[in-house]
Amino acid sequence: MGLTPAAWTSTRNSIQKLLSAHEPSLRDDKQLRAKAFIKQSVAVMHLPADIGDYTDFYSSKDHATNVGIMFRGKDNALMPNWVHLPVGYHGRASSVVVSGTAIRRPCGQTRPDETQPPVFGPSKLMDIELEAAFFTGAGNELGSAIPIGKAHEHIFGMVLMNDWSARDIQKWEYVPLGPFLGKSFGTSISPWVVTMDALRPFRIPGPVQDPTPLPYLRHDDPFSFDIRLEVAIKGTSISACKQYMRVRYS
Repeated sequence: MGLTPAAWTSTRNSIQKLLSAHEPSLRDDKQLRAKAFIKQSVAVMHLPADIGDYTDFYSSKDHATNVGIMFRGKDNALMPNWVHLPVGYHGRASSVVVSGTAIRRPCGQTRPDETQPPVFGPSKLMDIELEAAFFTGAGNELGSAIPIGKAHEHIFGMVLMNDWSARDIQKWEYVPLGPFLGKSFGTSISPWVVTMDALRPFRIPGPVQDPTPLPYLRHDDPFSFDIRLEVAIKGTSISACKQYMRVRYS
């Protein structure tokens, strides 16, 4: 993951070849297969990489508007800077966990009655956020920029992500510096990374950005994906939410 796109593609091609029904290297070598594979029933899923840092971007206009209405009301839902630059904040990398890890309901300050002082206790407004997260590979030297036209050379692949949120804690604490305890108690990601090579056939143009971004943020490549995401309630046929990556604004 820390190497170059050429290394990523070469590795992917080699794995595909080894797993092909027409390739004898693994197919015909029982001893090698015993070393290379383990039974799915005893497999333990782990985080796909050591995560040193992560940034949460506010890239869905609908989501940004809905949360803005929740916290500031309909008339002040979307902040003026949102359509001009990528809005994001740094999350707590140490609480990123693999999907299936138990999440403890956080405690913190809330102010359910705005006429009274805040109170301390467990969150009563736990929420989920269906997201897609990208792993970056080779980085850049401190102080040097990555041009927008070369950003794709640093993105290794994508995982599914649930950015757990305690909305009542978040609402009281987020001004003026943004979320803290209301968003840092747990972030779940899938153990499998889908590489950008695998996603390339599903690339499509994103929504028209209005106003036009400043020159350093402009590019002509299709930057969205025709992928449908859905959250279902385990043990039921209930669909909690659906969304499409193609409507992602930035």
